[in-house]
Amino acid sequence: MTRCLLIDDDEQIRTTLSDYLRGFGMVVDAAPDGAGLREALRAHTFQLIILDVRLPGESGLDLCRWLRQQQHTTPVIMLTAQGDPISRVLGLEMGADDYLGKPFEPRELVARIHAVLRRVPRAGPPLPEGGRYIHFDGWALDSLQRLLTSPSHVIVALSNAEYRLLTAFVSRPGCVLTREQLVDATASAGAEVQGRSVDLAVSRLRQKLGNNQSAQALIRTVRGEGYLFAGKVTP
Repeated sequence: MTRCLLIDDDEQIRTTLSDYLRGFGMVVDAAPDGAGLREALRAHTFQLIILDVRLPGESGLDLCRWLRQQQHTTPVIMLTAQGDPISRVLGLEMGADDYLGKPFEPRELVARIHAVLRRVPRAGPPLPEGGRYIHFDGWALDSLQRLLTSPSHVIVALSNAEYRLLTAFVSRPGCVLTREQLVDATASAGAEVQGRSVDLAVSRLRQKLGNNQSAQALIRTVRGEGYLFAGKVTP
């Protein structure tokens, strides 16, 4: 059963959406602000967080940033004011998985929830346990700031797609990942990702890993199947 946390300062919206989502078999906890969000997270584990951008005190963007800084991996759907593209872009950059502009039909929110939850499990298992840094072949991946540090201590910035792609690889070293799996792993809200896009993303990631024989050996092409990450991954 899906347990959702709804954060919105409008009591009527909280009540209406909570009742509606419960009609689809979901368990819904609701709170008006950041304090309520933190209290709920201490008490329960959630499969999804629905977060309004405009909140008293800390905004939804602030809370989304805090969630990712605390390494909460729970999917987040942001509720934004209609015609507020800047908040949408910022929300996605801070780690939100989808957004929905107000006003909206509750049935659309249900569809977005189902889409996000379908996407998340196929993105691969979580990173190896051990904290913020994941190491492979002299490289270090900072899972908090999404930065890659080379064996010679040069910091390499990653785009969101490149970070998601590398995360998919290091979460399953030694396993062949199909293009379909990597499409799911690199897809972001509102963007259509195709197999060819994955090939280009792999090419860009190889370049950032050095674009040499070593990088080619690190991410191997398995003809007719997909790609395999050959590095030894340690937390």
